[in-house]
Amino acid sequence: MKWRVFMVILVFAGMFLTAGCKSLFPHSESTTVSHWKTYKDVEIAFGKITPYHTTVEDLQLLHFDPKLSPNVKILTYVDIIQTFLPNAAIHKEDLPGAVRACIEAKEKSRAYLVELHVTKDKRHGCLFLDIFGFKRQTHTSGWEFKGLILIKDDLVVYKLSSGDPRISRDENKVKPLGPLQEIDSIITGPASYAR
Repeated sequence: MKWRVFMVILVFAGMFLTAGCKSLFPHSESTTVSHWKTYKDVEIAFGKITPYHTTVEDLQLLHFDPKLSPNVKILTYVDIIQTFLPNAAIHKEDLPGAVRACIEAKEKSRAYLVELHVTKDKRHGCLFLDIFGFKRQTHTSGWEFKGLILIKDDLVVYKLSSGDPRISRDENKVKPLGPLQEIDSIITGPASYAR
């Protein structure tokens, strides 16, 4: 009788572990704190910036202000040089006129760098294989935005943006030996230092 109860419990436990119950899978979320909740929100706000028309005060109203908004960095003209002239193959003459003007203005110019991301990692697949490290499947979703605003004499003279409005990528990690491969790396680790 006890053997039968044990077998029933074992069968239900096996079904439970292999069913891929989503709530038991580990998941993580990484969010950059900002005024904007979606890619579209920040894209619309960034689109309202007009070079040679938008002022620093206007940027404050649009929430592109490093003193009031988190994750908006202030860059100096030295940072601008490193961004636009990363190597000797690119010459200052190749740059847009507004960028050259900012570099030549030195201390009278600065830039705001906006880097935002919202990503969610969700593991899925077979819970049993995931727990014991045989196979881990992770799906990453979210968005990323990067914007650069060049300012000279409190007036925006140049802007540039890039990003990924819809991140969707899958990662599969397969370890045929499961937890034994972790033991192998622990054993071989100290041995490799001894050589």
